Amino acid sequence: MNITPYVTGAGAFKRPFELYYDDPVYNMVDGDDDGVPDNPGEVLYYMPTRTNQTENYNVSLGVSATWSRPLDKDLQALCKTAAAANIEAMNQATANKRLDFEIARLKNCGELMKAGIMFHPKSPYAKVCADVMLVNPPGVVANHTHTLPKQEVNPLTLPSSTVSSSDQTSSEPAPSSSDTHSSESQNVSDGKGFFQGWRWPWSKPSLSQDETLSAADQLGVWQVGHWPQPQSQSSQ
Repeated sequence: MNITPYVTGAGAFKRPFELYYDDPVYNMVDGDDDGVPDNPGEVLYYMPTRTNQTENYNVSLGVSATWSRPLDKDLQALCKTAAAANIEAMNQATANKRLDFEIARLKNCGELMKAGIMFHPKSPYAKVCADVMLVNPPGVVANHTHTLPKQEVNPLTLPSSTVSSSDQTSSEPAPSSSDTHSSESQNVSDGKGFFQGWRWPWSKPSLSQDETLSAADQLGVWQVGHWPQPQSQSSQ
């Protein structure tokens, strides 16, 4: 549908333009009645007469409208569908190129940050890698340190819970470390072995069939054969 407003004009005029002209009046007096003027050609005066000369102008205003209806609408529908598909393909191609650009920028900036190469903060190109963050990969612990409190432990003392349990199980006084050491030295002198008197915490002392190890004896073996060390903790 086409709508066309229009303005047309026309003008007609003549040059030279004269509104009046002088029309002469002749002397027509015939004194002798012979039918002939006595003074033929004599101009008595001039009479102004209108020429009726005008200028013509014409102005036309209007609107012209044209409406056309195609006989085959399928062709226009196919053109619209093709145009829409082409636009979507161009937008997707642009999005793919943008994604490639951003991934390349992220990769290059990350590798340069690992190498310790970065733009100066006041550089106009610092904004290229301004939004890139360098973090530790999954499963990798960053370098860090911890301060562990030091615990001082006397190797010849045991927790109060152990001492109380030994007092409840046996009413006999526990032998001292010197007595135990003397008994172990006697075993060595008897030829039973140099390390016969020492016992590791996880080993059981050798007893006879009719002899049992009381809680007090266990306490003495623990004091002689085990020297606890301060606990330490390390972290990766």
